[in-house]
Amino acid sequence: MKAQTAFTLINPQTKALGFKIFAFEDDSYFNEQKNHNYYSMVLVTEGKGRLTADFSQYEFKENSLMSFSIYQPFSIKAEDEFKGLLINFHPDFFCIHKHQKEVACNGVLFNNIYESPQVQLTASEMGMLTGLVEQLKAEMQNAAVAQYELMIAYLKIFLINASRIKIDTQLLKASGMEKEPFILKTLKDAIEEHYKSKHSPSDYADLLNISAKALNRISKTHFNKTLSNLIAERIIIEAKRELYLSAKPVKMIAYELGFNDEFYFSRFFKNNADVSPQIYRDTVGFARADA
Repeated sequence: MKAQTAFTLINPQTKALGFKIFAFEDDSYFNEQKNHNYYSMVLVTEGKGRLTADFSQYEFKENSLMSFSIYQPFSIKAEDEFKGLLINFHPDFFCIHKHQKEVACNGVLFNNIYESPQVQLTASEMGMLTGLVEQLKAEMQNAAVAQYELMIAYLKIFLINASRIKIDTQLLKASGMEKEPFILKTLKDAIEEHYKSKHSPSDYADLLNISAKALNRISKTHFNKTLSNLIAERIIIEAKRELYLSAKPVKMIAYELGFNDEFYFSRFFKNNADVSPQIYRDTVGFARADA
C-alpha cells in the first residue's frame, strides 16, 4: 500500500488552502514556475540541481532548505534524484507579520532581498526539521481539541529553528570571508532609506558617488541581481506588506511608495509579482492581520 504523500487543511471560511505538507520524489511539481498566494518551504533530503527565484539562479544540493514568500516566483530543476518535503501555509493560517516578535522569520527566511532563499543544513539540522514536519503530519490527522493551536506551535518551532540556522550560517560565512565591502553596506543602507523616493539605479549611483555601471556590476556579483531588480524587489516587499496589513486604498499605497500614477504602480506591481495589487489583496488578505 502506497504511503500518503499529501496532507492538506482547507480554510473552512474561504475554502482556500490553509496548510499543506507534500512529500515529493521527483522535480515534476517544481518544473513549472510556482507563484502562489501562500508561503512555501522546500526541504531537500536528496538531490541537487538549480533553483530559479525571482530574477536569480542558485545551485543547490541535498540537505538544504528553501523558503519563498507569498507570490514569489520560483522553479526547481534537479539533475537526477530529487526527494524531500514541501510545506505551504497561507497567512490566514499563520501570519508572520503579526507574529514577528515570536518567530522573527520575516527578513530572514522570507522577504530578504540581499540573501539567497536557500540555506544549507547539517544532517542533524535536517533531522530536527523533518522531525517537526512529522509532528505536524501526525497532528493534521488528529482532529482533537486544540488541533490548530498545537499545529501553530509546531510551525512556530520549525520557523524559529530554521531562522536560527540561517542566521548562524550567515554569521559563519561572514567570519570566514573578507569583511563585507563597505560599498555593499552603503548600498543596502541607501536602498532601505530611499526606496520609496528613489527608484532608478542612477539615483543610487549618484548617492554613492560611483558610476551606475560599476554599481550594477557590484550588485550582480554580490547579490546575484541587477540593481534595478534589487530596488524593484524592495518596493514590492513593502507594497505587499501594506496591501496585507492595511486597508489603505491602492492609490495611497502607490503615492507613499513614490508613484504619482496609480495605474503605473499597478503595472509595476503586476510585472514584478505576476498579479495585480487588487488580486493580491483579495487572495492574501485585506487588513486581516488586525482582525
